[in-house]
Amino acid sequence: MNAFFLAAVVSCFVAWLIVRFDHLHSHLSADHDLTGVQKFHDVPVPRIGGVALLAGLSSAFVVLGLSLDETRYFWLLLVAAPAFFGGIVEDLTKTVSARSRLILTLLSAAVGHFLLDATLVRLDVPWLDMWLVSGGTFALVLTMVAVAGVTNAINLIDGYNGLASSVSCGAALVMGVMAALLGDVWLASIAFALAGALLGFLMWNYPYGKLFLGDGGAYLTGVMLAEVAVLLVSHHAEVSAWFPLLVLLYPVFETLFTIYRRLRLHQRSPGQPDACHLHHLVYLRLARWHVGSRVPRDRLLRNALTTPYLLVLWGCSAVPALLWWNNTPLLLFSAGLFAVTYVWLYQQLSHFRAPRWLIIYRPTPAVLATSTRTATMPPSDSV
Repeated sequence: MNAFFLAAVVSCFVAWLIVRFDHLHSHLSADHDLTGVQKFHDVPVPRIGGVALLAGLSSAFVVLGLSLDETRYFWLLLVAAPAFFGGIVEDLTKTVSARSRLILTLLSAAVGHFLLDATLVRLDVPWLDMWLVSGGTFALVLTMVAVAGVTNAINLIDGYNGLASSVSCGAALVMGVMAALLGDVWLASIAFALAGALLGFLMWNYPYGKLFLGDGGAYLTGVMLAEVAVLLVSHHAEVSAWFPLLVLLYPVFETLFTIYRRLRLHQRSPGQPDACHLHHLVYLRLARWHVGSRVPRDRLLRNALTTPYLLVLWGCSAVPALLWWNNTPLLLFSAGLFAVTYVWLYQQLSHFRAPRWLIIYRPTPAVLATSTRTATMPPSDSV
């Protein structure tokens, strides 16, 4: 747990430095696009939170590596380097294409395969495991796809204050607890360090959005989570391969559903951004706090109210993962149940049929004033 606190303190301090001296770098680091389809902030905000995450992780890994004489902490930083580099350059220049960033995340997975032997050797699906058990080209390709998929999934849900970072922090803690229960000190310390770094960043991201995770932060987080998941399964045969998938099922299923929705329903490229994600619908249909208000504080609070809904949804898969971590049939059943719940909720919200008990509603001051005047107006003499 020392890694958790060290990473949290360093990450929080570096995040403070970024926010405090944003006037020195905002021309490069701030997100000045306030009108984009996926933009919900009112003033330019630094989007280099990944720098704070990297500082927190690096400090924890250096201390752990030196104290335990374990070089694999440093190798892990090298594994994450290509994906983080592509993301942070995009944050600063807005010139790195989605394809280039995807290639760099695939490269990170390949580096993890060669440096840490982080390779998927089983999926607990007999006919697939026959191809994976040898650890050959098929296993490497599947690992690269899985790591890149998780990395981009974390980036995809990074739409509202605290959403991607809190889900990722929770996922890291769950996998860290599992690694600790299995006696894997190295893997547990990695997961706890990641959770601590994310918590330090959250202090400046939630609820008021003083600092954004950015592509660099999202890719760094995604690669770290994916590597921990792969290593947990490959090092511990007693853990079901579906355990880490359940822990990360919300962002993964969101990504798969988005690809299906854009290709099949909207006939557009999967890489074309839109405002039709589940978190957008939750913001529009459920978090109805001062709807229409132009006061920045009201908009920020409404933004922040969106995250707890999705955290509960994430818990619907994370809790079964912890309960039945070694029971593949029950994990498969839980995954199916989560998928049904997700699709049902998406359909309800997209068709304006949100359950009333889920809605947090508070009208704008103008609406309140109008309703008050109506309620106190004397009755008319006309019949």
